[in-house]
Amino acid sequence: MIKIKELTKKFGDHLVLDKVEFSIQDREFLVILGSSGAGKSTLLRCLNGLVQPTSGQITLNGMLYNKKNIREIRRKVGFIFQQYQVIGNLSVLQNVLLGRLGTKSFWNIFFTKEERVRAEEAIEMVGLVDKIYTRVDQLSGGQKQRVGIARAVLQNPQVILADEPVASLDPVTSEEILSLLKRINEENGTTIVCNLHQLDYAKKYGERIVGLRYGRIQYDGAASDLGVSDVERIYGNHLSMQPNTGKTVKPSSTIQVLTT
Repeated sequence: MIKIKELTKKFGDHLVLDKVEFSIQDREFLVILGSSGAGKSTLLRCLNGLVQPTSGQITLNGMLYNKKNIREIRRKVGFIFQQYQVIGNLSVLQNVLLGRLGTKSFWNIFFTKEERVRAEEAIEMVGLVDKIYTRVDQLSGGQKQRVGIARAVLQNPQVILADEPVASLDPVTSEEILSLLKRINEENGTTIVCNLHQLDYAKKYGERIVGLRYGRIQYDGAASDLGVSDVERIYGNHLSMQPNTGKTVKPSSTIQVLTT
């Protein structure tokens, strides 16, 4: 579905992505794993067209990313942000309907009855039907993230990119959000690409893991095959946080916990 070839991104003299190259398959649940500063967020923003690569190519179903077709690309690629990106003084329904703005012209931003029905269905899918007319600034963090997911679903995208969607959430809510993304992947057939830094979540929800360190791929394979040496290549000497316990542990210790 998506092919990434020698993708490189620099911000000034700082190299963030260094000739990254891999493919994303249709209906796949892919986790991009790595510590802070690995290049995960920049990679997802390149895949959505929010960031222009310094060099390299990205294609979606054979369509090459460029300035001329970026609007069409964004209709097919939904994005879920770490910090929710919702409008607090609007209702849940109004926020979700914003997912259809990409299909509107400057002169026509009115939503049809069909779009409102589909928005209500998306809100029901994420479990917020009882909050449909509630202002979003009255919701919890987990509920706000569900609004962001419903908004992305309303786009009817081929791919949903999720940038650290559970980074600010407690373990119970994190499991609920990742389970919801997994259900969208399985029931809707939507390809999911999810940035994570938690090893246990990556192995539990991801079918495949691409591990990044300093903008280079250190691992690309099945989540079930990820081993201690792979984790050490991804994290190096960094410590990782085990979200279910709140304890800081070395990567090798974490992977032993996950596989026992």
